[in-house]
Amino acid sequence: MIEFKNVSKVFSKGVKAVDNVSFKIDEGEIFGFLGPNGAGKSTSLKMMVGILEQTEGKITVNGVDTLENSIKVKEMISYVPDNPDIYTKMTGIKYLNFIADIYGIDEKIRKEKIEEYNQKLALGDAIYSTIDSYSHGMRQKLVLIGALITSPKVLILDEPMVGLDVKTSFNLKNILREFADSGNTVIFSTHVMEVAEKICDKLVIINKGKIAFCGKLSELKTEEHSNEDLEKIFLELTDNEKI
Repeated sequence: MIEFKNVSKVFSKGVKAVDNVSFKIDEGEIFGFLGPNGAGKSTSLKMMVGILEQTEGKITVNGVDTLENSIKVKEMISYVPDNPDIYTKMTGIKYLNFIADIYGIDEKIRKEKIEEYNQKLALGDAIYSTIDSYSHGMRQKLVLIGALITSPKVLILDEPMVGLDVKTSFNLKNILREFADSGNTVIFSTHVMEVAEKICDKLVIINKGKIAFCGKLSELKTEEHSNEDLEKIFLELTDNEKI
């Protein structure tokens, strides 16, 4: 379980990117973050993985405080950032073996997992080429494979569908569902409303650093919004700001 308790993040000049946010994410859930640009989505994810430290409040991952024991938290997490800027002079396979070495993954297991996820995400023989020859979509596939081969308890993805073709996006959604159904946790931000509506068990809508909604989609679609799609509800909750 991941828990935010009264978490705030203040940047320079007093800019409050996240403002007194509290929520829980249970094991086995796919949890979506929705919000306009600059709402605090990426900042929240970066605090979960320890890239940023919160100014106030407490964040725990499976009971472990992210500030008190950041290494233990990182051992449980795989993170895919919104921009797949990685070691461009490496080949794809060298990058994946580098990740596997960091996590101490057995040679046989890593080979099996690399083959499995390369097949599902269709990077193909490009895995043996240098990363500087990759398109954005190919780099995204590689980073996703790298995140999945570590068999994390928590998978945190910032805009994972950007740059992916239709087939790969479909396969990734199936991978995330299987991953969560195995008792793990998936957390991702997205601009694709359809993705959130189809695969999220719960979601949070964040606007100007504050939570506008947190819960199941069925709870969001109350009598007041029963005939509206998620995009229209989102716009109403965020003062008609576009994602």
